[in-house]
Amino acid sequence: MQINGNFCGLVLNQPLGGLHVIEGLPLLADSSDGMASVAAYTYRRHSVVFIGTRTGSLKKVRVDGSQYAHLYETVPVVDGSPILRDLLFSPDHRHIYLLSEKQVSQLPVETCEQYMSCAACLGSGDPHCGWCVLQHRCCREGACPGASAPHGFAEELSKCVQVRVRPNNVSVTSPGVQLTVAVRNVPDLSVGVSCTFEEVAESEAVLLPSGELQCPSPSLRELRALTRGHGATRTVRLQLLSKETGVKFAGVDFVFYNCSVLRSCMSCVGSPYPCHWCKYRHVCTSHPQECSFQEGRVHSPEGCPEILPGGDLLIPVGVMQPLTLRAKNLPQPQSGQKNYECVVRVQGRQQRVPAVRFNSSSVQCQNASYSYEGDEYGDTELDFSVVWDGDFAIDKPATFRALLYKCWARRPSCGLCLKADPRFNCGWCVSEHRCQLRAHCPAPKTNWMHPSQKGARCSHPRIAQIHPLMGPKEGGTRVTIVGENLGLSYRDVGLRVAGVRCNPIPSEYVSAERIVCEMGESLVPSPPPGPAELCVGDCSADFRTQSEQLYSFVTPAFDRVSPGRGPASGGTRLTISGSSLDAGSRVTVTVRDGECQFVRRDAETIVCISPVSTLGPSQAPITLAIDRANISSPGVFYTYTQDPTVTRLEPTWSIINGSTAITVSGTHLLTVQEPRVRAKYRGIETTNTCQVINDTAMLCKAPGIFLGRPQPQAQGEHPDEFGFLLDHVQTARSLNRSSFTYYPDPSFEPLGPSGVLDVKPGSHVVLKGKNLIPAAAGSSRLNYTVLIGGQPCALTVSDTQLLCDSPSQTGRQPVMVLVGGLEFWLGTLHITAERALTLPAMVGLAVGGGLLLLAITAVLVAYKRKTQDADRTLKRLQLQMDNLESRVALECKEAFAELQTDINELTNHMDGVQIPFLDYRTYAVRVLFPGIEAHPVLKELDTPPNVEKALRLFGQLLHSRAFVLTFIHTLEAQSSFSMRDRGTVASLTMVVLHSRLDYATGLLKQLLADLIEKNLESKNHPKLLLRRTESVAEKMLTNWFTFLLHKFLKECAGEPLFLLYCAIKQQMEKGPIDAITGEARYSLSEDKLIRQQIDYKTLTLHCVFPESEGSTQVPVKVLNCDSVTQAKDKLLDAVYKGVPYSQRPKAEDMDLEWRQGRMARIILQDEDVTTKIECDWKRVNSLAHYQVTDGSLVALVPKQVCAYNMASSFTFTRSLSRYESLLRTASSPDSLRSRAPMITPDQETGTKLWHLVKNHDHADHREGDRGSKMVSEIYLTRLLATKGTLQKFVDDLFETVFSTAHRGSALPLAIKYMFDFLDEQADRRQISDPDVRHTWKSNCLPLRFWVNVIKNPQFVFDIHKNSITDACLSVVAQTFMDSCSTSEHRLGKDSPSNKLLYAKDIPNYKSWVERYYRDIAKMASISDQDMDAYLVEQSRLHASDFNILSALSELYFYVTKYRQEVLTALDRDASCRKHKLRQKLEQIISLVSGNS
Repeated sequence: MQINGNFCGLVLNQPLGGLHVIEGLPLLADSSDGMASVAAYTYRRHSVVFIGTRTGSLKKVRVDGSQYAHLYETVPVVDGSPILRDLLFSPDHRHIYLLSEKQVSQLPVETCEQYMSCAACLGSGDPHCGWCVLQHRCCREGACPGASAPHGFAEELSKCVQVRVRPNNVSVTSPGVQLTVAVRNVPDLSVGVSCTFEEVAESEAVLLPSGELQCPSPSLRELRALTRGHGATRTVRLQLLSKETGVKFAGVDFVFYNCSVLRSCMSCVGSPYPCHWCKYRHVCTSHPQECSFQEGRVHSPEGCPEILPGGDLLIPVGVMQPLTLRAKNLPQPQSGQKNYECVVRVQGRQQRVPAVRFNSSSVQCQNASYSYEGDEYGDTELDFSVVWDGDFAIDKPATFRALLYKCWARRPSCGLCLKADPRFNCGWCVSEHRCQLRAHCPAPKTNWMHPSQKGARCSHPRIAQIHPLMGPKEGGTRVTIVGENLGLSYRDVGLRVAGVRCNPIPSEYVSAERIVCEMGESLVPSPPPGPAELCVGDCSADFRTQSEQLYSFVTPAFDRVSPGRGPASGGTRLTISGSSLDAGSRVTVTVRDGECQFVRRDAETIVCISPVSTLGPSQAPITLAIDRANISSPGVFYTYTQDPTVTRLEPTWSIINGSTAITVSGTHLLTVQEPRVRAKYRGIETTNTCQVINDTAMLCKAPGIFLGRPQPQAQGEHPDEFGFLLDHVQTARSLNRSSFTYYPDPSFEPLGPSGVLDVKPGSHVVLKGKNLIPAAAGSSRLNYTVLIGGQPCALTVSDTQLLCDSPSQTGRQPVMVLVGGLEFWLGTLHITAERALTLPAMVGLAVGGGLLLLAITAVLVAYKRKTQDADRTLKRLQLQMDNLESRVALECKEAFAELQTDINELTNHMDGVQIPFLDYRTYAVRVLFPGIEAHPVLKELDTPPNVEKALRLFGQLLHSRAFVLTFIHTLEAQSSFSMRDRGTVASLTMVVLHSRLDYATGLLKQLLADLIEKNLESKNHPKLLLRRTESVAEKMLTNWFTFLLHKFLKECAGEPLFLLYCAIKQQMEKGPIDAITGEARYSLSEDKLIRQQIDYKTLTLHCVFPESEGSTQVPVKVLNCDSVTQAKDKLLDAVYKGVPYSQRPKAEDMDLEWRQGRMARIILQDEDVTTKIECDWKRVNSLAHYQVTDGSLVALVPKQVCAYNMASSFTFTRSLSRYESLLRTASSPDSLRSRAPMITPDQETGTKLWHLVKNHDHADHREGDRGSKMVSEIYLTRLLATKGTLQKFVDDLFETVFSTAHRGSALPLAIKYMFDFLDEQADRRQISDPDVRHTWKSNCLPLRFWVNVIKNPQFVFDIHKNSITDACLSVVAQTFMDSCSTSEHRLGKDSPSNKLLYAKDIPNYKSWVERYYRDIAKMASISDQDMDAYLVEQSRLHASDFNILSALSELYFYVTKYRQEVLTALDRDASCRKHKLRQKLEQIISLVSGNS
């Protein structure tokens, strides 16, 4: 017979027959996931087997030989769905294809790159993987470039690179130590190798002839960066970097040790590194030659100065006594060093006591007394140390303890006193009725009692309580007696209870406080109740007592047990009823020969759990044992029955949530008291209740299971165990594992997107869902209940929907679905009833239809006429559109030409400009007190002597941190303390503390920490922190940066800021600027853009210097549309170029004189008799009005009154001054966007002024009518032209601010220090969101300082800022703020123009900001000591710039205003009370009020 593809399936397969069984040897067994498919191939002498599992994962197995298989990797493929039978390899055997029920997956046969180390790579067991040495990665051999070189590719664990370094540790004070690195299993390194220490230090290694490498340890600067803040040791990774591959291919741990941080001799010389202790300098060093004396060098623990162990140091409270301590190697203080002291710290207080060094082995603390507050505890452990030369502490042994004790604390009675620790030497002072030391008791020979005295015993014993109060007369009851002075030993105590001897139990005796004794048998037939009687020693009156409570003898009995029967396996809760069952101290219930597990008892019942029956089902007697009394009841029996069984479940499934009904069939179910059903899944057990119906049936609610993953398998989950808790019956605890299945919970869709569904009465309601009918065999289904408005409806159930019969209700009704313990609220049904049309409604519809027909006819007639008119209008509009298009094209062409030419002109014009910086004090006052030029802090204060003294005391008080914090928090809590007040207090406080910037910084940090805490407690979003100036701390932060960034402004950021200001000013002045509204042709702000065509020409005027008529003429460019004042400003700018604005004459103080020939001179003014008036509008005179020509000669002369053309100049001056003041207001620092002033009529003449454009809102000059019908938005292209011209200057400013390197200048310490502080606060409050940290830093520096400076350059420079310049700077400032934001702004055609203008630049700026913050975070931290030194230097440089007394006087105003609140707050604060700050402030107030 031929064997081919058709062979299988034939009836007779003869060649396959045989008599010998072929047995296989299993190489791998899997009982958890199950194998569903297998594929294999051979790779380099290894068989690699891939196994698909029923749980959806792929297992990779390496088979070596016929008896070894190694599972080396399991890869999840499909969650919960099995891998189907067929697995297929790609032709190159690099991928394997797997098929599951719903997808085909492609997986690589190896994932070597997941292993990050040689050990993990070669230890994984994957035969495809090896270690590419110089590439430092795990890969196939073919993917390793240097695999062919010796040791280039490792395939065995023993071939991994091994590195050793000698020495393997170096002191942080020893830079540049030569290290020898021995490397094994590496390829040729002749191309070159570098040694790197993390990312800090890198040096080239020298290859020695021996094959070893030699490289130096890091330099001193690099060592600081590596080890700062890491304590005594810092372990770093010394890595070898291949110059051939640029990859770090091997490494070894290297230790840098820092002896100097070890503060005690024992820790120093006990260090595993060569550290030496300088005894006389009290420092640890790695260089012993640094010690002052040869004999002061300590190399071992035996040479350390140390207090010797000698037991606990016991110190009684209030006793004046010396304390002598044994020691060794105590140093003798040298010349200039302080002597020894004993330092005691208890309850936060420190006490320093002078001490005497007798010799090197003994020191004595001189006479002193010690104490602690409160009597809650009898002794307390002290922090006790011996120091010399101020703070050089002598080492103490680890077992050293100092105890401070009070004899009387917690020892109110004699017995408690005498049982105190005998080392305390406390005794009972009889006459004082108090526990005291012998020395404090009068006549101690007779009055003081101590346990060491022979026959010492306490009189007046007292019994407070006895328990129990009843017991059987047979005895054996353990009676507990509690009281005081109950003897010091149980042998001293004699006891009788109710006349019967009671024998003390030594193991339970508590000296003087508690006695437990066991009752003897009472021989009296019916003994009466009696008290407990106690004697200490003899039974004399002072040593005898008896209890107020009486002890009774009773006879317990029982007559019934319930229930009377239960399973033979036990576990039934039995209740035994009777009388006096709570008597005695111990009870045991026995059912036949088994002990019933005790639960509880009272006078009438005992509850216990029945034991298992050793005889199976049978009747068992019950006996009780209460102490020594054995009690039985002949007629009371308990019946053990057959154990209950479970034979059938219906249904055998539930949903994941459980709580569905299960009918359980079985036998003997009525004997179970509290049956429960249980399920165990993935180690978690759950139960639910059952209710027994009869002896063969019960109804249970299925327990739910916890999946531990989002989606259950559609075909169901089988619990690990499923069964029943039937008392102690074990056979029912776990049924067959596959006998029960859990299917996914049903789920429902809401009623429409809004949760409301409109339906008509009578229509069905469809509720859509999933998994509504589980995929279970049998006829059982889930029991659904749908409630509409609380009323159930009839249901039809399918797999994906519930069909509910039409509801009878109307209106809004909630819909709820109940199934298996789940509740689904699906939304609200809106049931609207239909109404039939009434007769009037039908008549109305008919009339309406007729009217509509007439209206349509009329419209058709009118349409015919309108069509003819429209044709004529269309031709007219076509002509107007052609005209508009040509004008739009012309405007765009002009804007493009300006953009190309202005940039070069402006850049050239800025060369050689001198920067007029303000001095430090003027700059600071302008920022701290904006708008107040001559602030009191700049003037001397004239005050009476006592007021001056009070202010100086107030200044001292401000140097108390507790006072300042309380003062500021109290002011902020007042509702009348306005935002302006907060800024003023912050500025005055910083001025007062300017001489102590180090102290002010600590104060600021505390206030900021409090503000952060308050922000988080009030549940505000963390990003809102520091956003607005709502607290004193935020304004103080601005002022802090103001002080500390002045030098940075002068040296770095000031130049690009000033150039930007000049560039804006000059670019604006190149085109027309309206003198009244402040609008300009060139602008960055849409609000300040002239939106119409202004015809103008550039004129060059030759100006004569005002000081000397014969001087050189200065050519100045102006526009013929400029007002006279604008022309004067431009002339002054040119003539006084480089002169600070405050030192120049002002335009209003000068007259512009136009000289025509030798004699003709005309004074040009903004308004005179020649001014044109049209209707009620008066136009400001311009140069064109006077027909000034190009090349004219002009002069600026001091203002004079002339009869010529001056008729109404005073009116205009008065009017224009009003507009100027409005412009100044509009450009104040408080306004984010400049606002044009309202044009109001002159009250005397009734006319309104205008220059180039009339007011936008005027009826005759609306937006659409301005100059022409052209759409005004076309002029927005001028914003782009202006932006392009200024782009370089904006970029330069932003790049300077957001850079950590500035032409040789370092980043200001203040920025790094404050950013580190904010990071520390975020870490402390576990804020890990990087956006929050970014926002804090942006709110802290850019928003609080830079935006203020950019908007107000007059704070930094001596310049004048006009309205249009202010508007442009506001746009730049807004861009600056957007660059620091983490949120993404979605822009569209309706977005503000200032956002759209820089929309493409802001992502680039944001990357600068992120890089800036990242670079700062990488910089080495600044220690508090370095920062304090820098702040002290800053305070010194500007020590006399402000008048501190004036600032104190201004700040004292708030003390006066909130006097009572501040005093009350000082009273409440514990720290303020401790330092008596209220009294100090009251003294200051009295000094000031005494003057008034």
